[in-house]
Amino acid sequence: MEGEISNFIMVWTLVVISLTYCHTICQNVPSGTKRLLAISPVIGLFFILPLSLTTISLGGLTSFFIAWLCNFKLILFAYGKGPLSSSQSCSLAYFIPIACLPIKIHNPIESSKNGVHPCPEINERGLKSPMNYVIKCLVIVAFLPAYERKDRVHPVMINLMYCVHVYVGLEVSLAVVGAMVRALIGVRLEPQFEEPYLSTSLQDFWGRRWNLMVTNILRPTVYLPVRSISSRVIGRMWAPLPASLACFLVSGLMHELIFYYIGRKEPRWVVTSFFLVHGLGVAVEIAAKKLFAGKFHLPRAVSIPMAVSFILAMALWLFLPALLWCDAEDKARGEAMAVIDFVKKTWECIEI
Repeated sequence: MEGEISNFIMVWTLVVISLTYCHTICQNVPSGTKRLLAISPVIGLFFILPLSLTTISLGGLTSFFIAWLCNFKLILFAYGKGPLSSSQSCSLAYFIPIACLPIKIHNPIESSKNGVHPCPEINERGLKSPMNYVIKCLVIVAFLPAYERKDRVHPVMINLMYCVHVYVGLEVSLAVVGAMVRALIGVRLEPQFEEPYLSTSLQDFWGRRWNLMVTNILRPTVYLPVRSISSRVIGRMWAPLPASLACFLVSGLMHELIFYYIGRKEPRWVVTSFFLVHGLGVAVEIAAKKLFAGKFHLPRAVSIPMAVSFILAMALWLFLPALLWCDAEDKARGEAMAVIDFVKKTWECIEI
């Protein structure tokens, strides 16, 4: 674990140096192909750096932050678009965290235009109340006895617990990162999750509730370009269908890459299938809404269980097996034990 921490520090030192170079580039190279060529070595480096890490907690999150989110932001930045080209990113102190971390500075005007209304629990920092996170963490703690007696618990129940564990672990991890950034640069951030278990549809889940930093970066990099091209071929009415499918395809491929970083195993394309199935589901929803033109609405008491049941069923069938194929279970257990041992040793040193 000590070697992993040393590699982690090395990786993020290189990330900061590389992003400083990119920030300098924007002052000397105009946006367009020339800037893309100038920062392309950094993009390539960010695909290589996660190979230095092997843990889920450090390697998995790092690959998500720099190989996916940061690289996509840099591609937009090359053409003078995206969050790195806004006035808020002019300062290097803002540019680096916005580039390499899953955050978005709150823009009330943009949010109102997009019809985004965060849940009442979101405070002025862009975070939910601490009690919200405490309750979710306690739910995971309650799962621990079942994990220890897996042979006495039905496999489906264990896998459902794993799904909840993945959700809570990801949300809390991103919330911690968001809180640290908020403390350092003093700005209000957009929420990263909006209680996905209350989703009324697949569109609601993926577009407004689940891991919104990915949604925010896929829209300008994939959705809008594909929709623009498709509108010339099939018309503006149906252009969102291939655009949505393209987003899910890209998301599936990037998840395959992250899972490879975690497990170093040859992809089986199962997780890509998971996202393509959801992409088809979203396309069906879009088509149905256009055909019915808002004349038919399911009550929330019906739509929420239907949407969440479908999402969980697909996760149990396709997503979770792909994650477990990466030895995620054994890695997570080993990392948890390493943290516990570290806390024990630290406490012993304090007592002495």
